[in-house]
Parts: sequence; C-alpha cells; structure tokens
Amino acid sequence: MYFKKIGLFFLALVIIFTLGACQAQQPQGGQGASNNNQPAKGNGTLINGSGSTFVYPLIDKARAGYEQKAGIRVNYKGTGSGAGIQQLIAKTVEFGASDAPMKEDEIQKAGGNVLHIPVTLGGVAISYNLEGVQDLKLTGEVLAEIYTGKITKWNDKKIADLNPGVQLPDLLIAPVYRSEGSGTTFIFTSYLNAAAPNIWTKEKVDKNIDMAANKNAIGAKGNAGVAAQIQNTKGAIGYVELAYVIQNNMTAASIQNKDGQFVKPTLASVTAAAVGAAQSFAKDMKSSLVNQPGKDSYPIVGTTWALVYEQSPLDATKTKQVVDFLKYLVTDGQQYAEALGYAPLPKEIQDLDLKELDKVKVK
Repeated sequence: MYFKKIGLFFLALVIIFTLGACQAQQPQGGQGASNNNQPAKGNGTLINGSGSTFVYPLIDKARAGYEQKAGIRVNYKGTGSGAGIQQLIAKTVEFGASDAPMKEDEIQKAGGNVLHIPVTLGGVAISYNLEGVQDLKLTGEVLAEIYTGKITKWNDKKIADLNPGVQLPDLLIAPVYRSEGSGTTFIFTSYLNAAAPNIWTKEKVDKNIDMAANKNAIGAKGNAGVAAQIQNTKGAIGYVELAYVIQNNMTAASIQNKDGQFVKPTLASVTAAAVGAAQSFAKDMKSSLVNQPGKDSYPIVGTTWALVYEQSPLDATKTKQVVDFLKYLVTDGQQYAEALGYAPLPKEIQDLDLKELDKVKVK
C-alpha cells in the first residue's frame, strides 16, 4: 500500500509539470501581430493576413469587432508591404495588405489577377527631433535633397530660408528610413518624385529606398521602428504613418502642397486630399493619391490595399469568409478609422470596394 501511494504521488507530479510546460509554451501575441489566442466565439475558423504596418492599427481594431460579430478569428501580422505581397504570392496567407500596388511581374508570379481593395486613407507625416523647434516648414525639394545627402545640416540655407526666425542648430541631419520593403516608403518616394522630379527621378519610386550614399542615414523596421529611432536620435528626421505620430505625440513638419501652401498632417488635411480619390479609383483601383490639389490638402497621402485573388485558391467556405471579413473592413470597420488617425473611406469608395470584392470566385 505504501509503494502504491508513492507511485500515485509521483504520477500526480508528472501531470502537474506536464500541464505547466504546456501552458508555458502557449504562443503570445507580440508587436505587429493580432493577439488571437482567445477561443473563437463561433467555429474557430482562422483567417491569416500579412503586410502593411501602415494599416495594422485599423485592421487590429476591426478584426476584434469582426470576431464579436461573426465568431471568426483574423490573425494579421504587420510584416511590411513587401513581405505581405510575397506571402500572398506564396499562398501562406489568405490576404495581403500593401501601401504600394503590386507590380505586373509580381502579379504574374502570383499566377492570376490580384484584386486591389482600398481599405483606408492615411497620411505619411515627416517627423523630426529638434529641441525647441515645434513649427518646421519643408518642401519636397528640400526633403529630396536631405534623403539624397545633398543637405546634411539643419542650419542649411535652404531650410533656413523656409523658416525665418526659427533657431536651427548646427547639427547633422540623420534621415531615418524603412530598412525593409515598405508601402510607406512607396508613398514617400512617390511624393518626392511628384514634388521634385529633377532630384528624385521616377526610377527611385519604390517600396525600397537606396540610402547607401547617405552615411548619416539610419534604417529601421516598420513604422514603429522608424518612430522609435526618431524619438531617440537628436537631429533625426523620418517618414512615419500619421497614426503613429498621433499616438506617440511626435512633432511633425508642415509640408508644401501642390498649391504652394504649407500644411500640417492632420485627419482634416488628409480628408481634404482624398476628395478626388473616388474619381481616381473609379478609373483605376491602383491610383496614387500623392500631391493632390487644394489649398488645405496634405500632399503625402496614400491608401492601403487589401490584396486578394480574383480566382481564389481557397475552398468555397474559406473564400466566403475572407470576402466577408474584407467587406466588413471597408464598411462597418471604418467606424474605428478616425480615432486611429485614418480618414474613413467615403461611401463612394466603399461601394467600389464591394463591387470589386463581388468579383472573387473559387477556381
């Protein structure tokens, strides 16, 4: 009897330690990944998406609302637009998200037409770290020269002439950029080309930015990484999605727009730039929105596209679930946009999106 009790005691210990080890190995939600380890309200179906960090805060908020409504979990990781496109091509996710439209060779690699669904409108702010300087004005030409390394000091005459009366320090400029393929980089470089085409030529418009010639440049991963580098580096300047600037109370420059006005990045100025977006998307869902006319328009504005196969490689049930989530994101999900610093999609664009999503069919 004694040995029997000892055996049961050790068996209980084994069970306790086994359970504890299993608990310790449960995955945890981290930065850039939706924390979807809670039990689903419905059938436990999981939809996986990846890509733009620009839109991560909105998708993360909307996916929680969708789970409450439909009982289907959505796991979205902010890996960067380039990675999102590659994962869509590799079919390791059900949808991608990118702030840059796919190139024709990428669509060919995907093996079929990929629909581009605008899911939000947002600004790319130019944030900087200069003690005592709260109101800085910059032009596209000056920004292009900073990023090409032609302007290296904050008290350069070209910057000083735009900011009379502002005490600019004799300090090296540290341009911060996205180190991975990024749609935010695509929006930023598209603006530089539109505003200063002689300095920032068309071939430099891309998801990747070549900063090898600028020895003061600092690379960082994701919008959060760029924001952190700017906040921690005196003399830094960088391009960051507006939501991150608002959430982290960062200082942002006023940028000269197409009408010659210096405009700060705000929800109102992004919305002003989006007035013509519906007309542009009606002609081409991949249209660029940078450097729009209008005295109140902020010039560095872009959209994030959800990317989904027109001829779905998924089964009929999973295809319907993906389409239903994306329809929720571009309609009911827009209720979360304004609080996060995005311009909600106008109804005209929502209608275009729904019509586009109705094209999705199972192979």
